[in-house]
Amino acid sequence: MSKPSVQSVLDLRADQWLWAARFFKTRSLAKQAIDGGKIDVNGAGCKPAKALHVGDMLLITRGLERLEVEVTGLSDKRGPATVAQTLYRETAASRGLREAAHEQRQLVGASGPLKRPDKHARRDLRRLKDAR
Repeated sequence: MSKPSVQSVLDLRADQWLWAARFFKTRSLAKQAIDGGKIDVNGAGCKPAKALHVGDMLLITRGLERLEVEVTGLSDKRGPATVAQTLYRETAASRGLREAAHEQRQLVGASGPLKRPDKHARRDLRRLKDAR
């Protein structure tokens, strides 16, 4: 089995690059994200067949996550994650905002989900209501 490598092609389809860089599991999911307006290239909208070049800036929105990355390499083959990580570089501002949002979500979730009262809590609630 041949080892996938970063190719020295001049340009590559946006949906193909997003798939090869492992932002999406399939090219069709990458295409749906592009069609849904979740991907911007150099501050403008994008189509799946848009040619990406080294140095392009992408704004990728996946769920609650927003990544701003610079294209550092082009590859039309999906390889290991270590190779895929060499295809882009996330900006420091994007990384900081993403980590801050992650911490905020953890703090909100640390209080625990609201649950229905169990048998003992229901008894206590009834006692409080009857005491009034």
